[in-house]
Amino acid sequence: MLTSKETIALFDQYVIGNYTRYPVSLVRGVNSEIWDAEGKRYIDFFPGWGCGLLGHCPKPIVEAVQKQVAELIHVPNTWYTELQGTWARLLSERSFGDGVAGAKAFFCNSGAEANETAIKLVRLHSPKERYKIITFRGSFHGRTMGALSATAQPKYHEGLEPMLDGFTYVSYGDLSAVEKEVDKETAAIMIEPIQGEGGVRMPPDGFLQGLRKICDEHKLLLVFDEVQTGCGRTGYWFGYQYFGVEPDIMTLAKTVSGSLAGAAMLAKAEIAPSLRPGMHAATYGGNPISAAAGIATIHMIESEGLLERTKKISNLFFTALNKLAQSTNLIQEVRGAGVMIGIELATEGAPVVKECLDRGLLLNCTQGNVLRLLPAMTIEEDIANEGLDILADVLKKG
Repeated sequence: MLTSKETIALFDQYVIGNYTRYPVSLVRGVNSEIWDAEGKRYIDFFPGWGCGLLGHCPKPIVEAVQKQVAELIHVPNTWYTELQGTWARLLSERSFGDGVAGAKAFFCNSGAEANETAIKLVRLHSPKERYKIITFRGSFHGRTMGALSATAQPKYHEGLEPMLDGFTYVSYGDLSAVEKEVDKETAAIMIEPIQGEGGVRMPPDGFLQGLRKICDEHKLLLVFDEVQTGCGRTGYWFGYQYFGVEPDIMTLAKTVSGSLAGAAMLAKAEIAPSLRPGMHAATYGGNPISAAAGIATIHMIESEGLLERTKKISNLFFTALNKLAQSTNLIQEVRGAGVMIGIELATEGAPVVKECLDRGLLLNCTQGNVLRLLPAMTIEEDIANEGLDILADVLKKG
């Protein structure tokens, strides 16, 4: 096995340096613990950039993938597979329609692809004169050109302009601003129920309900980007259930296939047929390996009671962090839902992330001063407390 230093040298020579990487080579993970090439152990409060809702290498996912890879790895979507149909049924039954086939799925590989699909479906389903989509400042919908154009953060557009036409940006939480931007060319409103990369920003009370009302009154589609909030992150199967507001279209990724590359767009059954043959495709979408992992993910969450466990783990984190906020002036606010947590600091967060890394704790900083924690719903309480103690010590010293 190469050392971290040797692996970094390999990357420097052969891998395009478009990612800012920490100088650590990770080699093995179990649930919420992960080890580097030198054998150093880390507690992971941000497993898989939010993909690891079930932790690293969960046994049911590993076993499902090992079994499937020996039977059938890939077939194109010109053929049927039982696995893809079953995965779609399980997602549909837990989303629109409350236990019946209220939704249909399109499978792809990433959140950006799922959002691209949703953008296409909005335009295909809407009258020809309607093509505009309202999105929100601070949003993040992906790096492909359509999803990037929907992302209302200029820093991600720099050097890549012009963005695609048809997206209108308004302030997150401002219903009156949304109303003013709706015109005869507006087709939909697209939003993350909780802004993730935007700083774990929660919607103001009544905001999502207000968007639903606007869409109903103006015959617009409501699209929820649930790439981060989906599949149990909030303690509910989907973030829209946490808030009690049902969209027409929903996008999923990260957690939907147990950390493997996999994503889906779900649309209500009366809307879905507008994505007709020849209008979109994903070569690897819904492949047997991802489908097997996605099915195993749903079964694991239900058989192990992980939605309820998420609420318990959430209480552990928020109780500890709110107590910590009372003992240090560095914390301005603790916010979030379930195991999606933001800690807004009165100072830059990068030094905190670096010090935590040195101490054996992995977490993320977004928007410059918001520590973002996306711990696994399976994290052991003693491991969670150990990591929280490290974070508390770093913040108190800072």
